[in-house]
Amino acid sequence: MLYLASESPRRHQILKQMGIPHQVLKVPSPPGEDEPRLPGEDPAHYVRRTAREKAERALNWVQTLQDGRRPDSTDPSEIVPGLPILAADTTVALGQDILGKPSDLDEAAALLQCLSGTTHTVHTAIVLALPGPENTEESAQILEDESVTEVRFKRLTTSEIQWYCATGEPMGKAGAYGIQGAAAIFIEHISGSYSGVMGLPIFETHRLLRQAKLL
Repeated sequence: MLYLASESPRRHQILKQMGIPHQVLKVPSPPGEDEPRLPGEDPAHYVRRTAREKAERALNWVQTLQDGRRPDSTDPSEIVPGLPILAADTTVALGQDILGKPSDLDEAAALLQCLSGTTHTVHTAIVLALPGPENTEESAQILEDESVTEVRFKRLTTSEIQWYCATGEPMGKAGAYGIQGAAAIFIEHISGSYSGVMGLPIFETHRLLRQAKLL
């Protein structure tokens, strides 16, 4: 049993596919800009840092809860001390440019136009935080892994971009597309991890859980 520090339905679905018992942990987002990039930070470093910060934030939030329950959920399930926490972050990069989640459909269309006829890279970093023994000063153990996948888009027409934006799928997705949805018809080739592009690479996640001796 572990906590998934992500409300992404795709990551939840992938863990279910893997047969990993888990509970979604709803961690409050920090104030300010969502996942800001540091000056000069390359996509690989950015995605690893962001995933690590998500895991550490979740770990700290669990440890500071006083009532043993999740106050932001109607689910009465109790917080279980000592459970491993899995966090992940996915970044779409075109060269050194990071293409984030669109704020509206106009931005989604612009992002898709950037990807049209190009090969981009999808980085997904995963972090497993293993809390130290309860009532000890031993710190948590942090394990990390990453998948890197190249995705080639066909050249998109204006009408194809408009049609895809009208589905609403681009919203909430890095790079303004989901490989598991209608955007699959745009993809000529991928080299790497399909599940990594979805948001949680199965091979690397399984490897990380084995490294932690959880499997």
